[in-house]
Amino acid sequence: MADPDRVATARALLKHLGLSPADLTRPDVRAVPTVADYLPCVVAAASPGTRRAYGSYWRRMADGLGERRIDDVSATDLEALMRQSTAGARSRRNSRQGRHAGEHFIAAARAFYNRAIADGYLAAVDSPAHRLRKPRRLPNTRRALTPHELEEINRVARGSGNDIILDALLLRLHTETACRRGGALALRLIDLDTDHALIRLRRRAARNAGSPSPQYSPTD
Repeated sequence: MADPDRVATARALLKHLGLSPADLTRPDVRAVPTVADYLPCVVAAASPGTRRAYGSYWRRMADGLGERRIDDVSATDLEALMRQSTAGARSRRNSRQGRHAGEHFIAAARAFYNRAIADGYLAAVDSPAHRLRKPRRLPNTRRALTPHELEEINRVARGSGNDIILDALLLRLHTETACRRGGALALRLIDLDTDHALIRLRRRAARNAGSPSPQYSPTD
């Protein structure tokens, strides 16, 4: 006769895994893949923008946890990799001490486990990635140029370079319309409305959008 305590422990474990005793005898129960085996499925289902943003962090997960089953990874395992990403972040003049790298790693891990949840390999409450807290963001260091700084930039551009007239016009364009570099590069003669002093700027409506959207900006 089976030990009642062991039976109770087994039932509790099956309940935690979202299984019933009958599931153990079903032929359609899939084996849970490892991180390395499942990663190609995640990559294939991701958009090009998502692959660019998260690809390096997914590879870090595969390198560090590739032989582990996706349901055998703990929040501590992922946090350790997140710390490595933070420590190894490239240092720049506007560096944020790797906080963005840590934040992006957690977002990538959540995207990975969102796919695993959607595929039925584990329940949402069992996702280790969703138990991690993203690093607190530091205050933004971006600011607008002061009038003096803008004047100095224009003075240098108009006094040097191979085409000072074009440089001056481009600076005036960005100052008046606040358009980005892509908007200036895509500008055509047909986009200039001299009668109403307007410029039609074409820019991407979203990061992953495939077609540009028009935007009208006034000019002097």
